[in-house]
Amino acid sequence: MRVAVLVLALLTGVPASVAQATTFTLSGTAGETVLGEVQTVVAKHEDTLLDIGRTYSVGYEEIVAANPGVDPWLPGAGRSVLIPSRYILPEGPRDGIVVSLAEHRLYYFPKPKAGEAAVVVTYPISVGKMDWKTPLGATRITDKRVRPTWYPPESVRKEHEADGRPLPKAVPPGPDNPLGEYAMRLGIPGGAYLIHGTNRPAGVGMQVTHGCIRMYPEDIEQFFKMVPVNTSVRIINQPYKMGWRGNDLYIEVHAPLEGQIDPQLYSLTNITKLLVSATQDRTVALDWAKAEQAFLHPTGIPEPVMLTPVTSQLIESRR
Repeated sequence: MRVAVLVLALLTGVPASVAQATTFTLSGTAGETVLGEVQTVVAKHEDTLLDIGRTYSVGYEEIVAANPGVDPWLPGAGRSVLIPSRYILPEGPRDGIVVSLAEHRLYYFPKPKAGEAAVVVTYPISVGKMDWKTPLGATRITDKRVRPTWYPPESVRKEHEADGRPLPKAVPPGPDNPLGEYAMRLGIPGGAYLIHGTNRPAGVGMQVTHGCIRMYPEDIEQFFKMVPVNTSVRIINQPYKMGWRGNDLYIEVHAPLEGQIDPQLYSLTNITKLLVSATQDRTVALDWAKAEQAFLHPTGIPEPVMLTPVTSQLIESRR
């Protein structure tokens, strides 16, 4: 039964309703980087976590990590499902497109129009699988195509041929084209890297591509119209993020990407360093046990890691 459900989802992947991107107004307060709130919904008997995630603009890995122990394909009628719709903004400039590989998520910071507040728009994405990493670094959107033709690289054609699934040199627009209806080329040397749609939306939010960035069909249609050619793109891998909301410090931890476990990056020592750095200008009481728990059991959901906000005035009053 599970196999049948999985095959149906991979072939269609269309829930009863789908959501457009999540948009947040950016705070004018320096250091405010936590956005949104976690939601809880109740699954119906026909739901999969993939269906629920797509309805709330969340990808597969995100919703599975947020609901440990829940069967992704048969969560069950009446099951409470967490929607991980709280985010910490990535580190670095709030400009252009930021592709966060560890999160399987893209952030877009459009230039605000005169008199309007700055916003960020965020979408779930798929990224490169183990042997086909999405490259890190800075680049730009160099071209945009509607109903693109796919020209599979020779390496991809050889892989498919070895699996008994030979590909033509060119795949025209249509239901068999894995690029979907829209594609935007990245100016990364040595490879045909794209941000594009898909004819198999069930894979969005997974580490399954040949290095490209894949989006839900409804998301890429909206995103394509928003983003001009020459928009800057920054591709990063930040599995740990810290952020403030008012006087509360939050931590967000994501599991390592498959095949990309770097002991220099994925360590509790780095969590400690980030916590110390985030609190160097404030006197706070940190819940170190909770921070360690977040490291050991990453859910991708930003969680507060303070016992109680403590100001220097309160400390002085207790002396």
